[in-house]
Amino acid sequence: MKKIIRVPQLETDRLILRMWTKKDAPALFDYAKDPDVGPNAGWKPHANTGESRMIIDQLFRCNMTWAIVEKDTGTIVGSIGFEDDKYRPNISSKEMGYSLAKSRWGKGYMTEAAKRLVRYAFDELNLDVLMIRTSETNIRSQRVIDKCGFRYEGTLRRAYRTYDNYLREVRCYSMLKEEYENLYLE
Repeated sequence: MKKIIRVPQLETDRLILRMWTKKDAPALFDYAKDPDVGPNAGWKPHANTGESRMIIDQLFRCNMTWAIVEKDTGTIVGSIGFEDDKYRPNISSKEMGYSLAKSRWGKGYMTEAAKRLVRYAFDELNLDVLMIRTSETNIRSQRVIDKCGFRYEGTLRRAYRTYDNYLREVRCYSMLKEEYENLYLE
């Protein structure tokens, strides 16, 4: 069995970022079944709550992944987290990834959550680099990345195989510690 990684609870003005629990599977399934959510990130819509429970157990709880919860309603509306940056194996670097319920698109939630995790990455984890990847067609994600202050590094051609076996390009972005300090600490 994989080791569970405990993440600290974090907050923003409108959101609580907290550890996933097994009881969260129905809430994850509620937004992850939407065909407009997962395929943007290259993963298939969840088929049932059992699949969502497996994702929580085998992916979210074994990595640094937070549930994004609306403070006002207590509803889980997305996920955000870090995994190892496979392009910088010997550097203090992580890759950030996220997903958000379609019903919450356009409200600034993901930018709010991502900016909080940028702060956590550099202030608490003491990273040298934080990177993020997205597809050429995921314009919403690119806007979040832009608003957070990441810099475009380039596009890797045929660098990601999606759940349906399609090879796609990925746009790569990063933020260096000194860029973070200039953007976030002034």
